Amino acid sequence: MQLAFPVYYQMKSNSQALGTDIQFATVNKTLQLQTEPQANLVSTFGGHRENWGESTMAEASPRTDTSTDDTDDKNHGHERGQLTAVVVSDSSDKSKEKSGDQKTLRRLAQNREAARKSRLRKKAYVQQLESSRLKLTQLEQELQRARQQGIFISSSGDQSHSMNGNGALAFDVEYARWLEEHNKQINELRAAVNSHAADAELRIIVDNVTAHFDDIFRLKGIAAKADVFHVLAGMWQTPAERCFMWIGGFRSSELLKLLVNQLEPLTEQQLVGIYNLQQSSQQAEDALSQGMEALQQSLAETLANGSPSPSGSSGNVANYMGQMAMAMGKLGTLEGFLRQADNLRQQTLQQMHRILTTRQSARALLAKNDYFSRLRALSSLWLARPRE
Repeated sequence: MQLAFPVYYQMKSNSQALGTDIQFATVNKTLQLQTEPQANLVSTFGGHRENWGESTMAEASPRTDTSTDDTDDKNHGHERGQLTAVVVSDSSDKSKEKSGDQKTLRRLAQNREAARKSRLRKKAYVQQLESSRLKLTQLEQELQRARQQGIFISSSGDQSHSMNGNGALAFDVEYARWLEEHNKQINELRAAVNSHAADAELRIIVDNVTAHFDDIFRLKGIAAKADVFHVLAGMWQTPAERCFMWIGGFRSSELLKLLVNQLEPLTEQQLVGIYNLQQSSQQAEDALSQGMEALQQSLAETLANGSPSPSGSSGNVANYMGQMAMAMGKLGTLEGFLRQADNLRQQTLQQMHRILTTRQSARALLAKNDYFSRLRALSSLWLARPRE
């Protein structure tokens, strides 16, 4: 076939070759065109891949940061929780410590306040003692001036006719001195009794104590001339002593009843003597008491009658002055009642010492002193009792 148609086959061959070339060129061109877009696509894809990688890394990086931040936040939250728990615990401990400190501070404040009040009471007590000491010193100075002027008691024991209004205060000072000296004598007597001193020595001490009682009766008589009401009311004694007071002093009959039980054993003759002395003292006391009641009734009737006041006519004034003069005269008899009561007390003590032996008399004086000392102690406790 090729031989028959050589030109055809040649042309066909060329045509095929050309076609092949064209086709190859076309293919190459097509491949080239295809390759270029692919290259561009690859390049573009590569660029996009790079960008995607960067974007992915960029996106991943925030995620990583976010994850890290979340972890840090969790750690920080845990730490904050721990810190909060520690703070709460510390706050609780501090609250307890603060509460304890407040209690301690309150207790310290209360102790300071109590100490302050105690200091104030002590200071007030010291000031009171100092004031009393100054007052006593002043009274002693006034008494000394009165003695120098001869208006109270001279050194020889003589009495004057007037105490110039200072009689009550002067008597209080003299009584305080008398009581101090009396306590010294009682201590001496007690020591002699406890040491079983001889009767002769004991008699001297007993006589001194008895004579010292005579001094107080004399002082009361002088004071009554200046202010009989001061002596009758017993303002120079303690409240408990005043509770048992009878016309400016103790009842002799009651004192004998108290002493009999302290003097046993007594002989029959001594018992009879003390019983008779007690009965006579009781009768004298009853007579004086009846006289005081009659005086009070008479004085009340005198004051109840007559004009109520000095105002008005001259007749009313005269009646009023007469009424007052009569009342003053009746009051003047009070001094006589006080003197008789003190005489009864003094005589009863003297009669008792005549009935008793020396040693029994010493025991009687000690028992009498102890009784009145307990009354004075009772008064001190009563005055110092807590007030509600």
